[in-house]
Amino acid sequence: MSRTVAFHNLGCKVNAYEMEAMQQELEEDGYQVVPFSPGADVYIINTCTVTNIADRKSRQMLHKARKMNPHAVVIAAGCYVQTQGEKVVKDSAIDIVLGNNEKHKLTEILKEYKNADLFDNKEKTDADMHMIDINHTSEYEPLSIARTGDYTRAYIKVQDGCDQFCSYCIIPFARGRVRSRQKKDIIEECRRLAKNGHQEMVLTGIHLSSYGKDFEEKDSFLDLIRAVCEIDEVKRVRLGSLEPRIITEEFAKEISSLDKVCPHFHLSLQSGCDATLVRMNRKYTSREYMESCRILRNYYENPALTTDIIVGFPGETSKEFEESKAFVESIHFFETHVFKYSKREGTKAAAMPCQIPENVKHERSQILITLDKKRRVEYMDQFAGKRVEVLFEELQEIDNERYYTGYTREYIRAAVKSETSLSGTRVPVIIHSQKDNLLLGETCH
Repeated sequence: MSRTVAFHNLGCKVNAYEMEAMQQELEEDGYQVVPFSPGADVYIINTCTVTNIADRKSRQMLHKARKMNPHAVVIAAGCYVQTQGEKVVKDSAIDIVLGNNEKHKLTEILKEYKNADLFDNKEKTDADMHMIDINHTSEYEPLSIARTGDYTRAYIKVQDGCDQFCSYCIIPFARGRVRSRQKKDIIEECRRLAKNGHQEMVLTGIHLSSYGKDFEEKDSFLDLIRAVCEIDEVKRVRLGSLEPRIITEEFAKEISSLDKVCPHFHLSLQSGCDATLVRMNRKYTSREYMESCRILRNYYENPALTTDIIVGFPGETSKEFEESKAFVESIHFFETHVFKYSKREGTKAAAMPCQIPENVKHERSQILITLDKKRRVEYMDQFAGKRVEVLFEELQEIDNERYYTGYTREYIRAAVKSETSLSGTRVPVIIHSQKDNLLLGETCH
């Protein structure tokens, strides 16, 4: 009888990719994947450590797994345990600690655990530790997937690690230095996924813009994008979060010549105030960021520009917040993801003076969220009467009516009524209205 395994993922798209890789590895070894509920033989929690709150959620899920089956093997994987090190081996909820760059050894580690007769007879107190010094490795972890839970889209991890050391961020300590995946391995995975029905590839990483910088013979990020676009079965290529400095005239000119690259660009901003950017240890100014947006709009008619903003960073005065808000207003983003600064122990920002009270952070957050809602409507209004390509995913009920929904190349959710199934098809649609962040239209030919 096969053993059962349940997964729970916390955190980013890279974590989600790694969880799918671990899941497929165990399925190939005979495990049956079951929901994250009572009764599983093995529980694997892929943890996150981006904030103190993420740490707490990781601990909560580990203890929840232990309560759901006191006799199960509970595995804590990923970023939270990587930063905690020896501390987590004493946690009674955890049987196995699996750090970053060790996830590809999961099957082997479970076999060793089973051979030691620890599956059904756990008499130890400390967890088994499987962790390397992530800050002193140049090895890219060999994980891959053959399919994904998404209907049409596949997230492809192409890079790991970060060398930026923003003052608020713990991730370089959890993920290590920049390590890029070989282009041939990425292309092989994209071909496999495309043949299994995934038409859109989303290139993602911890610091995607650094792809290829660690190669002796440079395979640039542009080289990788071109190679993925050359795969016939791949119909769309979407780029994950980018640093604004990668957007040069040369870069924008090259990608705009590739029809498969989607006009949707997430450029991480964090603050529109230069003084705050300096304290954050970001490597650009607001003027340089604005120039990146100008370049993209020069090469694309109406690209969807999205970003992240942190409010209430230590030392952010009312004047600095107003400067940041005015900058965000001037860019006219399609989407602005607003985050209240969350102190992360172990980072420089956590020890900075002038920490901002929670009520002030909340007030500033609400101001930018209101602006974001306004800008979304304004951007989506521009599509009224226009023809767009929608890659449809599924049938959904909206206002008691049946619609097929999917995403435009700009990554805007769209819906149409149709008597025939549209799932998995790319169809031209004429947009007539919008409602609740959804474009409504009719198919056309």
